[in-house]
Amino acid sequence: MFGVRGLLRTLRRCSSAPCPKRAPAARLKVREALEARELPGADVKVQGWVRSVRSQKEVLFLHLNDGSSLESLQVVADPSLEYRDLTFGSAVEVQGKLLKSLHQKQNVELKAENIRVVGPCDALENGYVHIHTPVITSNDCEGGGELFQIKTANKVKEHEGESHFFKVPAFLTVSGQLHLEVMAGAFTQVFTFGPTFRAENSQSRRHLAEFYMVEAEVSFTESLQDIMQVIEDLFKTATSTVLSRCPHEVEFFYKYIAPAQKGRLERMLKNKFLTLSYTEAVEILKRAPQTFTFKPEWGQDLQTEHEKYLVTHCGEVPVFVIDYPYDLKPFYMRDNDDGPQHTVAAVDLLVPEVGELCGGSLREERLHFLQSRLQRLGLSDTYQWYLDLRKFGSVPHGGFGMGFERYLQCILGVSNIKDVMPFPRFPHSCLL
Repeated sequence: MFGVRGLLRTLRRCSSAPCPKRAPAARLKVREALEARELPGADVKVQGWVRSVRSQKEVLFLHLNDGSSLESLQVVADPSLEYRDLTFGSAVEVQGKLLKSLHQKQNVELKAENIRVVGPCDALENGYVHIHTPVITSNDCEGGGELFQIKTANKVKEHEGESHFFKVPAFLTVSGQLHLEVMAGAFTQVFTFGPTFRAENSQSRRHLAEFYMVEAEVSFTESLQDIMQVIEDLFKTATSTVLSRCPHEVEFFYKYIAPAQKGRLERMLKNKFLTLSYTEAVEILKRAPQTFTFKPEWGQDLQTEHEKYLVTHCGEVPVFVIDYPYDLKPFYMRDNDDGPQHTVAAVDLLVPEVGELCGGSLREERLHFLQSRLQRLGLSDTYQWYLDLRKFGSVPHGGFGMGFERYLQCILGVSNIKDVMPFPRFPHSCLL
């Protein structure tokens, strides 16, 4: 069938819709600017990190790189522009005109008309870099403590008082997100696709101890809507590709497994995904004519029964639920700094029959906000490296993760997640 490679190709193609106030200048990657053949004089915009600065009395030279090319783009700036104190590693957005270099005709340089530190909302474009994030990690990304700890089969001889193989406790990864954040600081748009593990004692129809997840991280975005658009584009493009390339296999499922799924999926592809705030979602649940096992209250996490009701309430169309309570979500999610109900810029995508399919957020790039939260949680030492990413320069960024097996459940109408895995791992079962 479509499989992992097809999903990865789809992620590389996915892009978000332009923001309402998008500037007229075309956004280019550094590689695209360097390869430009018919664009001299064109008004363009490039985002990236400063690799070198050479300040002269009459002109400011910058070398800009965004990870898309080994070469950097030379930016020539007028001395009247602001930010003449830019240094190595500064994150900037440069808008101006592409010019052929006068001293080397084959080179391309950018005559800057405007330089801003950290660009505003802009379209997310193609060109995700595939990062192989580690399966073994010392961090608990989600903060839930549902980790599988790694130990050697043979007893390791203690060396200088250390009994751990890696000198620190090591675990199977629950997410590659934190590693992607590091790499997004060099390559702008990155993704990973690999196994993740949760030691959650659940026998439900949508939980596994080992599953695959596609995760993406995008630099230079200050809008949760941008992340939501990438998620929607990924879902619709991947699903359309599955339907076109594997029509016989899909029809088999619709004929024998889930006859109603074909119409349900057509509605999902045809309609724009809806958006509710968490607060709106709780109010809808409180007014519901049915009685829930878990009473909906503001500040409590949404349960599967709540998620499925919300999707049904919205006409069986996928629903983004945004702005969750601050205390419900992990430390890395961006504080909305609102009140009296304190929330973070988080988003979950709920789909028919399955419930939550994707989870994402804007990340907290403000050092003092992050320091304060980690101190309260007693995690400052553990995540000092994460704080250093902000201390030495960061940009607004965000990302998401989508469970591949739940995605298959959603498009094929398979009710039990164990039936979309050849060798499912769940509590009290690890055959072969």
